[in-house]
Amino acid sequence: MASNDTRRSRTSLHWGAYDVDVEGGRILSAQPWPGDPDPSPIGGSIPTAVHHESRITQPMVRSGWLEHGPRGESQGGPQAGPGNGRGAEPFVPVSWERALDLVAVELQRVKKSHGNQAIFGGSYGWSSAGRFHHPGSQVHRFLNQAGGYVRSVDSYSSAAAQVIIPHVIGREFLPLARAQTTWPVIAEHAGLVVMFGGMPLKNTQVSQGGAGEHNTRGWLEQCRDNGVNFVNLSPVRDDAAEFLNAEWMALRPNSDTALMLGLAHTLVVEELCDRSFLESHCHGFERFEPYILGESDGQPKDPAWAAAITGIPEETIRDLARRMSATRTLVTIALSLQRGDHGEQPYWMATVLAAMLGQIGLPGGGIGYAYGTFGDIGRPVRRIEGLALPQGSNPVEDFIPVARITDMLLHPGETLEYNGQSITYPDIRLVYWCGGNPFHHHQDLNSLVAAWQRPETIVVHEPWWNSLARHADIVLPATTPLERNDISRSPVDNFIFAMEQAIPAIGQARNDYDIFAGLAHRMGIGDSFTEGRTEDDWLRHLWDEFREEVTEEGIELPEFDEFWSKGHVELPSTDEGRIHLAGFRNDPTGQPLATPSGKVEIYSDTIAGFGYDDCPGHPVWLEPAEWLGSELSDGYPLHMISNQPSTRLHSQHDPGAVSMASKVQGREPITIHPDDAASRGIQDGDVVRVFNGRGACLAGARIDDGVRPGVVVLPTGAWYDPETPGGLDRHGNPNVLTLDRGTSRLAQGSIAQTALVELEKFERELPPVLAFKQPAIVAPE
Repeated sequence: MASNDTRRSRTSLHWGAYDVDVEGGRILSAQPWPGDPDPSPIGGSIPTAVHHESRITQPMVRSGWLEHGPRGESQGGPQAGPGNGRGAEPFVPVSWERALDLVAVELQRVKKSHGNQAIFGGSYGWSSAGRFHHPGSQVHRFLNQAGGYVRSVDSYSSAAAQVIIPHVIGREFLPLARAQTTWPVIAEHAGLVVMFGGMPLKNTQVSQGGAGEHNTRGWLEQCRDNGVNFVNLSPVRDDAAEFLNAEWMALRPNSDTALMLGLAHTLVVEELCDRSFLESHCHGFERFEPYILGESDGQPKDPAWAAAITGIPEETIRDLARRMSATRTLVTIALSLQRGDHGEQPYWMATVLAAMLGQIGLPGGGIGYAYGTFGDIGRPVRRIEGLALPQGSNPVEDFIPVARITDMLLHPGETLEYNGQSITYPDIRLVYWCGGNPFHHHQDLNSLVAAWQRPETIVVHEPWWNSLARHADIVLPATTPLERNDISRSPVDNFIFAMEQAIPAIGQARNDYDIFAGLAHRMGIGDSFTEGRTEDDWLRHLWDEFREEVTEEGIELPEFDEFWSKGHVELPSTDEGRIHLAGFRNDPTGQPLATPSGKVEIYSDTIAGFGYDDCPGHPVWLEPAEWLGSELSDGYPLHMISNQPSTRLHSQHDPGAVSMASKVQGREPITIHPDDAASRGIQDGDVVRVFNGRGACLAGARIDDGVRPGVVVLPTGAWYDPETPGGLDRHGNPNVLTLDRGTSRLAQGSIAQTALVELEKFERELPPVLAFKQPAIVAPE
């Protein structure tokens, strides 16, 4: 309990709920909410991150923009872009009044001169768990009121899956993933869980909108205790929890589709596939089978062929196929696999493999997407929507796939193929970003740095001087969730939390809502944006609307004041017996899938009609642009996996104590197999230079035989810290090394997991990490 001279409040973040102790306006500690059986340690970073020296305490404007204006006429010849100083020039502090005037005038100028289709409202990222102060919702509501903006679609995490799965299963991917078979059903009925890409327990720390309880560990332990066997098909041993005693098959990265095809070949030639199910519930197997057998291209996809690609022995592949057909088997596939070149293929092929086993729709069997990706996948909770800030409608129709930002900025007017459409890149003059950080998410950061110079103006809301803020023109300091009141909830969690403001705003930071209200007033849309409501009014309004909505679900919630006083409520919305696609299995005619055939599309006439050679009409093995079987591996012989860290959510709270404790000499740790380290003279704790033709970064060596030889693991999220713009990253951001091109013309998703590198011990004097220091700030004239 808090002592007499401290104040305690409760907050919620994407990694859980915490009781925060405050004294004298400063956070002393953040203790996990007592109701959480397996709380995330990431909460330990809250005090140090919130009060870190990298907080932005006053509105700032880049000196070159302030001197030369948004079009930068005086910054060089015709090849010089208006933002050539971004990331290098100092900042000038200004008052809030001046900052808001500058932004409002610039928005109106771009609208008048170029139209709203010249404004990109990116604002992609997890941002806050709070539903009212969710930055993406705030900025999109504001920009919609202001006439619209160019938006992005899909996500870096799951773009290929989001596009391919509706073609194959007929349902939107993310709602489908969160409505899959629940853990209690798996624990009771499954005999074997075959995990392509594993099921990393560390990833289940997080859930969008927060989590009252972290239960995945307990459910997996129940599966183990019930005798469920697990196979971890991943280059990383820790992608399966140690207590599962999973069989580890360390295949080459990006070769999962080939392994699945080898399994499928065994099922066909040994007559182990369910022909009846393929006929009654699937479309197009007769067009896919000749490819498996090699009749269509002269190459049987047998286990010997698969072994040469994957590095898994052919007898191991045959044995696994036999085991999968002999018991109730759940085929699961991690999100990471679709973040590779041709990332649509493993998701499509995993679905086909489950269909060939004939177990789709059975309890504990079939196909499972993204288990182990978020804490809410498999959670036995009934999905309940609601409690969200309305964003309104966007009058601008232009959009881009989210991972094509660099191409959009560099190539206005050029066209892109996407999911059967032809998209023309808009000519973006102004970028408005509020929540999220493209210098974390995006691939090939050196190319992004170049593209980022093109717009005339970049406006950013940020609490910290991260790389996004450093590469902006106008920086508006925003509060963190600890500095405002809000309500946290996930549609697939039983708990709703009151997020009570713990401390006053740091420096001159303002809530995003207040910033946009000030801009809206200046632009003549203040009444429509605020609807006359304060923060407290909005929280009460959203709560009352949600109470009314859930009453129709048979759920009674307390009045707002009672909820706020208690700090949380629990929704009685369990669904322990949910079985993925059971209705379709039991009645494929009465409950068809929303595909053209009403069935699982093993062959898609729609996709075939697009004519994409990089994503034809059925699953295929397509050689990745970079992998350990390519000629490029002669010069760059290590495959880099850039997975999610265990010490933070993406780049959030990287300066916090938990994240900092994991660093090696201040750099992000990179895991290296002992053989690869020994051949390069690298010892545990050394700083190494990781490099390829796109860039280079420093990282701290961690030697571990839990990675496959020839594979290194460098987690995402280290704040980008180049020595010079586009130069050596001192901190260990893997996206200076990743490849920026789309998965295929179908989805155009990120291929961050397709990257070859080399590394060497760093011999010269170590440069200091400056990622968490403030940039140069000059006094106004």
